[in-house]
Amino acid sequence: MPDNHRSECPINLSLEVFGDRWTLLILRDMIFGGRRHFRELLLNSEEGIASNILSARLKRLVGLGMLTRSPDPGHRQKAVYSLTEPAIALLPVMEALGAWGSRWLPVSDALSIRARLLTEGGPELLTRFMAELRHEHLGAPAPEPGGPTVRERLQAGYLKAIARRSAGSASTGDVDDGVTERPHDAGPAQLADADVQPAAGRLRHPGDDVQPQP
Repeated sequence: MPDNHRSECPINLSLEVFGDRWTLLILRDMIFGGRRHFRELLLNSEEGIASNILSARLKRLVGLGMLTRSPDPGHRQKAVYSLTEPAIALLPVMEALGAWGSRWLPVSDALSIRARLLTEGGPELLTRFMAELRHEHLGAPAPEPGGPTVRERLQAGYLKAIARRSAGSASTGDVDDGVTERPHDAGPAQLADADVQPAAGRLRHPGDDVQPQP
């Protein structure tokens, strides 16, 4: 890592690694979505990452030792990205961020279900998920068999939430346009400027009250 740090505070140093709008989301998609190729990460990005940003962030993550890049054995023209131990160790941080966002921000049920299930599963579920990630990305021994993987369980919860949303739309006569619901972009720059709404017990992003231009 470069030596020109603003300070040696561990929070500052951590933010220098993943404190922008996109880095944690790329790691999120690799951890929870099992996406390991550039095209998978680009086309399936919930937030619509641009190709040049994705390319730059992946290169930086490899340079920082958060990811490794190697040729894909199944396709010579593709590269596969793997999480390293420091990246896998961010899973509890992501769980905590998901729990915080679910408590204070206007998240959707479908896009917050994985964080909620991880929180409900407690340390045991986190430990197992990290063991599965080490097996998948680092070649570590597989954990003891125990039914579906944690990722499969979280995905099942997500699909159930989507089904509930679709059923609710049908019962109220709403038209489901097939567009996936997108969460508010809770990037660090926005959260730093967020206003507290005591009455609702939520945070408000800058721009929430801005009216669209005619």
